Amino acid sequence: MSIIPPHHRPLQQFFRSGPMPCPYLPGRVERKLFTRLSGPYAAEVNSTLSRAGFRRSHDIVYRPVCPTCSACVPVRIAVDAFEPTRSQKRVLRMNEDLRLGQAPANATTEQYRLFATYQASRHGDSDMARMAMADFAAMIDEGRADTSLVEARDGDGRLIACMLTDRLGDGWSAVYSFYDAAQEKRSLGTYMILGLIARARAEGLPYVYLGYWIAQSRKMAYKARFRPLEALGRDGWYRVPDDEML
Repeated sequence: MSIIPPHHRPLQQFFRSGPMPCPYLPGRVERKLFTRLSGPYAAEVNSTLSRAGFRRSHDIVYRPVCPTCSACVPVRIAVDAFEPTRSQKRVLRMNEDLRLGQAPANATTEQYRLFATYQASRHGDSDMARMAMADFAAMIDEGRADTSLVEARDGDGRLIACMLTDRLGDGWSAVYSFYDAAQEKRSLGTYMILGLIARARAEGLPYVYLGYWIAQSRKMAYKARFRPLEALGRDGWYRVPDDEML
Protein backbone atom coordinates (compact mmCIF):
# COMPACT_ATOMS: atom_id res chain seq x y z
CA MET A 1 0.00 0.00 0.00
CA SER A 2 1.39 3.43 -0.92
CA ILE A 3 0.37 7.04 -0.91
CA ILE A 4 1.58 9.04 -3.93
CA PRO A 5 1.87 12.62 -2.67
CA PRO A 6 1.54 15.44 -5.20
CA HIS A 7 4.40 17.37 -6.77
CA HIS A 8 6.47 14.24 -7.45
CA ARG A 9 7.12 13.39 -3.82
CA PRO A 10 8.59 9.97 -3.08
CA LEU A 11 6.28 7.03 -2.45
CA GLN A 12 5.34 6.33 1.15
CA GLN A 13 6.10 2.69 1.91
CA PHE A 14 3.86 0.73 4.26
CA PHE A 15 4.61 -2.48 6.12
CA ARG A 16 2.60 -5.03 8.08
CA SER A 17 3.81 -6.21 11.45
CA GLY A 18 3.79 -9.79 12.62
CA PRO A 19 1.26 -10.98 15.22
CA MET A 20 1.84 -9.79 18.79
CA PRO A 21 -0.16 -10.01 22.03
CA CYS A 22 -2.70 -7.21 22.28
CA PRO A 23 -1.69 -4.71 25.01
CA TYR A 24 -5.31 -3.79 25.76
CA LEU A 25 -7.45 -6.91 25.48
CA PRO A 26 -6.09 -10.09 27.07
CA GLY A 27 -6.02 -13.17 24.90
CA ARG A 28 -6.19 -11.26 21.62
CA VAL A 29 -3.53 -10.79 18.96
CA GLU A 30 -2.76 -7.55 17.17
CA ARG A 31 -1.18 -6.71 13.82
CA LYS A 32 -0.37 -3.23 12.56
CA LEU A 33 -0.02 -1.47 9.26
CA PHE A 34 2.73 1.11 9.63
CA THR A 35 5.10 3.51 7.92
CA ARG A 36 8.01 5.67 9.03
CA LEU A 37 8.00 9.45 9.18
CA SER A 38 11.05 11.16 7.75
CA GLY A 39 12.06 13.94 5.45
CA PRO A 40 10.50 17.32 4.66
CA TYR A 41 6.96 15.94 4.22
CA ALA A 42 6.73 14.18 7.60
CA ALA A 43 4.21 16.64 9.05
CA GLU A 44 1.94 16.46 6.01
CA VAL A 45 2.07 12.66 5.88
CA ASN A 46 1.30 12.50 9.61
CA SER A 47 -1.66 14.84 9.14
CA THR A 48 -3.05 12.88 6.19
CA LEU A 49 -2.71 9.54 7.93
CA SER A 50 -4.21 10.84 11.18
CA ARG A 51 -7.36 11.70 9.24
CA ALA A 52 -7.27 8.11 7.96
CA GLY A 53 -7.22 6.70 11.50
CA PHE A 54 -3.49 6.25 12.03
CA ARG A 55 -1.59 7.07 15.23
CA ARG A 56 2.00 8.22 15.77
CA SER A 57 4.57 6.69 18.15
CA HIS A 58 8.17 7.87 17.78
CA ASP A 59 8.81 7.92 14.02
CA ILE A 60 6.21 5.22 13.32
CA VAL A 61 2.65 5.97 12.17
CA TYR A 62 0.46 2.90 12.52
CA ARG A 63 -3.07 1.55 12.40
CA PRO A 64 -4.31 -1.81 13.74
CA VAL A 65 -5.24 -4.32 11.04
CA CYS A 66 -6.14 -7.23 13.28
CA PRO A 67 -7.84 -9.98 11.21
CA THR A 68 -10.40 -11.02 13.83
CA CYS A 69 -10.89 -7.83 15.87
CA SER A 70 -11.98 -4.25 15.22
CA ALA A 71 -12.13 -3.03 18.81
CA CYS A 72 -9.71 -0.10 18.25
CA VAL A 73 -11.79 2.83 17.01
CA PRO A 74 -10.08 6.11 15.97
CA VAL A 75 -11.78 9.04 17.72
CA ARG A 76 -11.53 12.82 17.71
CA ILE A 77 -13.26 15.65 19.56
CA ALA A 78 -15.42 18.04 17.53
CA VAL A 79 -14.06 21.29 18.97
CA ASP A 80 -16.76 23.78 17.91
CA ALA A 81 -19.56 21.68 19.39
CA PHE A 82 -17.70 20.72 22.57
CA GLU A 83 -19.14 21.93 25.86
CA PRO A 84 -17.44 20.90 29.11
CA THR A 85 -19.50 18.84 31.51
CA ARG A 86 -20.04 19.94 35.10
CA SER A 87 -17.23 17.63 36.14
CA GLN A 88 -14.88 19.09 33.52
CA LYS A 89 -15.78 22.62 34.59
CA ARG A 90 -14.77 21.66 38.12
CA VAL A 91 -11.44 20.42 36.77
CA LEU A 92 -10.86 23.78 35.09
CA ARG A 93 -11.71 25.68 38.27
CA MET A 94 -9.53 23.41 40.37
CA ASN A 95 -6.54 24.13 38.15
CA GLU A 96 -6.93 27.87 37.70
CA ASP A 97 -3.65 28.31 39.56
CA LEU A 98 -1.72 26.44 36.86
CA ARG A 99 -0.02 27.98 33.85
CA LEU A 100 -0.15 26.22 30.48
CA GLY A 101 2.66 26.86 28.03
CA GLN A 102 4.04 25.45 24.82
CA ALA A 103 7.62 24.21 24.61
CA PRO A 104 9.77 22.86 21.77
CA ALA A 105 9.94 19.08 21.34
CA ASN A 106 13.26 18.78 23.15
CA ALA A 107 13.52 16.33 26.03
CA THR A 108 14.69 17.74 29.36
CA THR A 109 15.78 16.15 32.61
CA GLU A 110 12.86 17.85 34.36
CA GLN A 111 10.38 16.23 31.98
CA TYR A 112 12.02 12.84 32.32
CA ARG A 113 11.83 12.92 36.13
CA LEU A 114 8.09 13.61 35.92
CA PHE A 115 7.68 10.92 33.25
CA ALA A 116 9.58 8.29 35.27
CA THR A 117 7.60 9.04 38.43
CA TYR A 118 4.33 8.83 36.51
CA GLN A 119 5.24 5.50 34.93
CA ALA A 120 6.32 4.00 38.26
CA SER A 121 3.03 5.09 39.84
CA ARG A 122 0.58 4.23 37.03
CA HIS A 123 2.27 1.67 34.77
CA GLY A 124 4.95 0.03 36.88
CA ASP A 125 4.83 -3.29 35.01
CA SER A 126 5.02 -1.78 31.51
CA ASP A 127 8.00 -1.42 29.18
CA MET A 128 7.70 2.36 29.45
CA ALA A 129 8.41 2.16 33.17
CA ARG A 130 11.87 0.85 32.29
CA MET A 131 12.72 3.69 29.91
CA ALA A 132 15.97 5.51 30.61
CA MET A 133 16.57 9.17 29.81
CA ALA A 134 17.87 8.23 26.34
CA ASP A 135 14.69 6.26 25.63
CA PHE A 136 12.54 9.17 26.77
CA ALA A 137 14.51 11.57 24.58
CA ALA A 138 13.94 9.26 21.61
CA MET A 139 10.19 9.28 22.27
CA ILE A 140 10.19 13.09 22.19
CA ASP A 141 12.72 13.66 19.43
CA GLU A 142 12.02 10.91 16.89
CA GLY A 143 9.44 11.41 14.15
CA ARG A 144 8.85 15.07 14.74
CA ALA A 145 5.93 16.22 12.64
CA ASP A 146 5.15 19.81 13.66
CA THR A 147 5.53 18.52 17.20
CA SER A 148 5.63 20.44 20.47
CA LEU A 149 5.07 19.93 24.18
CA VAL A 150 2.34 21.44 26.32
CA GLU A 151 3.52 21.99 29.89
CA ALA A 152 1.48 22.77 33.00
CA ARG A 153 3.33 24.48 35.86
CA ASP A 154 2.19 25.44 39.34
CA GLY A 155 2.67 28.78 41.07
CA ASP A 156 6.25 27.87 41.98
CA GLY A 157 7.10 27.10 38.36
CA ARG A 158 7.25 23.36 38.99
CA LEU A 159 6.34 21.12 36.07
CA ILE A 160 3.39 18.93 37.07
CA ALA A 161 1.97 17.82 33.69
CA CYS A 162 3.20 17.48 30.14
CA MET A 163 1.67 16.45 26.82
CA LEU A 164 3.42 15.58 23.56
CA THR A 165 1.35 17.01 20.70
CA ASP A 166 1.36 17.14 16.90
CA ARG A 167 -0.12 20.03 14.93
CA LEU A 168 -2.22 18.56 12.12
CA GLY A 169 -3.83 20.25 9.15
CA ASP A 170 -7.24 20.15 10.85
CA GLY A 171 -6.42 20.05 14.54
CA TRP A 172 -4.11 18.87 17.27
CA SER A 173 -3.20 15.29 18.10
CA ALA A 174 -2.69 14.35 21.75
CA VAL A 175 0.19 11.91 21.31
CA TYR A 176 1.07 11.14 24.93
CA SER A 177 0.65 12.80 28.32
CA PHE A 178 2.11 12.27 31.77
CA TYR A 179 1.70 14.12 35.02
CA ASP A 180 2.16 14.16 38.78
CA ALA A 181 0.05 11.17 39.76
CA ALA A 182 0.22 12.20 43.43
CA GLN A 183 -2.08 15.14 42.61
CA GLU A 184 -4.96 12.88 41.67
CA LYS A 185 -7.66 15.35 42.74
CA ARG A 186 -6.56 17.76 40.02
CA SER A 187 -7.50 15.28 37.23
CA LEU A 188 -4.48 16.50 35.29
CA GLY A 189 -5.02 14.17 32.34
CA THR A 190 -8.46 15.68 31.75
CA TYR A 191 -7.09 19.18 32.32
CA MET A 192 -4.44 18.77 29.63
CA ILE A 193 -6.98 17.63 27.04
CA LEU A 194 -9.26 20.54 27.93
CA GLY A 195 -6.29 22.84 27.41
CA LEU A 196 -5.64 21.33 23.98
CA ILE A 197 -9.31 21.79 23.04
CA ALA A 198 -9.06 25.46 24.05
CA ARG A 199 -5.92 25.88 21.95
CA ALA A 200 -7.55 24.27 18.91
CA ARG A 201 -10.60 26.53 19.29
CA ALA A 202 -8.44 29.65 19.59
CA GLU A 203 -6.60 28.67 16.40
CA GLY A 204 -9.78 27.87 14.49
CA LEU A 205 -8.98 24.16 14.22
CA PRO A 206 -11.96 21.79 14.19
CA TYR A 207 -10.58 18.67 15.89
CA VAL A 208 -8.51 17.22 18.71
CA TYR A 209 -7.42 13.67 17.89
CA LEU A 210 -7.30 11.22 20.81
CA GLY A 211 -6.11 8.06 19.06
CA TYR A 212 -8.01 4.83 19.68
CA TRP A 213 -10.99 4.19 21.91
CA ILE A 214 -11.70 0.61 22.99
CA ALA A 215 -15.07 -0.01 24.59
CA GLN A 216 -13.80 -3.00 26.59
CA SER A 217 -10.71 -1.22 27.94
CA ARG A 218 -10.94 0.73 31.20
CA LYS A 219 -7.74 2.58 30.24
CA MET A 220 -9.61 4.13 27.30
CA ALA A 221 -12.79 5.08 29.18
CA TYR A 222 -11.74 8.72 29.68
CA LYS A 223 -11.98 9.43 25.94
CA ALA A 224 -15.73 8.86 25.94
CA ARG A 225 -16.16 11.78 28.36
CA PHE A 226 -15.23 14.37 25.72
CA ARG A 227 -18.35 14.91 23.67
CA PRO A 228 -19.37 15.24 20.95
CA LEU A 229 -16.93 12.58 19.85
CA GLU A 230 -16.43 11.52 16.25
CA ALA A 231 -15.31 8.03 15.25
CA LEU A 232 -13.93 6.68 12.00
CA GLY A 233 -16.02 3.92 10.46
CA ARG A 234 -16.23 2.21 7.11
CA ASP A 235 -18.00 5.21 5.56
CA GLY A 236 -15.79 7.87 7.10
CA TRP A 237 -15.97 9.99 10.25
CA TYR A 238 -19.32 10.21 12.01
CA ARG A 239 -20.74 11.73 15.19
CA VAL A 240 -21.06 9.05 17.88
CA PRO A 241 -24.39 9.02 19.74
CA ASP A 242 -23.84 9.55 23.44
CA ASP A 243 -25.55 6.28 24.40
CA GLU A 244 -22.97 4.32 22.37
CA MET A 245 -20.15 5.64 24.58
CA LEU A 246 -21.64 4.41 27.86
